[in-house]
Amino acid sequence: MAAGGGDVTGLLGGPTACPCGSDASYDACCGPLHRGARQAATAVELMRSRYSAFVLGELDHLFRTWHPRTRPPRLVEDGLDTSRTWTGLDVLDHGEDWVAFDAHYTVGGVAGVQHERSRFERRAGRWVYVDALD
Repeated sequence: MAAGGGDVTGLLGGPTACPCGSDASYDACCGPLHRGARQAATAVELMRSRYSAFVLGELDHLFRTWHPRTRPPRLVEDGLDTSRTWTGLDVLDHGEDWVAFDAHYTVGGVAGVQHERSRFERRAGRWVYVDALD
């Protein structure tokens, strides 16, 4: 099981639903973005892939998709908070360069919600996460 508690392998090694909550399998949804096989076409698609990256511990994807100006300086060295298990994503609203969402999680068996309105921008033709507006 990956950091954050996600597992995208079903019985007999087949793909399961993508952690981002889409109706697609991981291999048809966020998997290609995590592997660098393709780029996100929209800010919403990037935000969903970043949520899945937190679930699955895909630190490389988070690093590649975080604007260098706002990326935590020790992201790779410090890693992800493994005490938080991500349990679901609700996309509430979005525009061309922002996405409002609720990311559900548990810490020590206690449920919580991270509400965020994230800002994205295109950099060298690719969507990147900039920061949280609220």
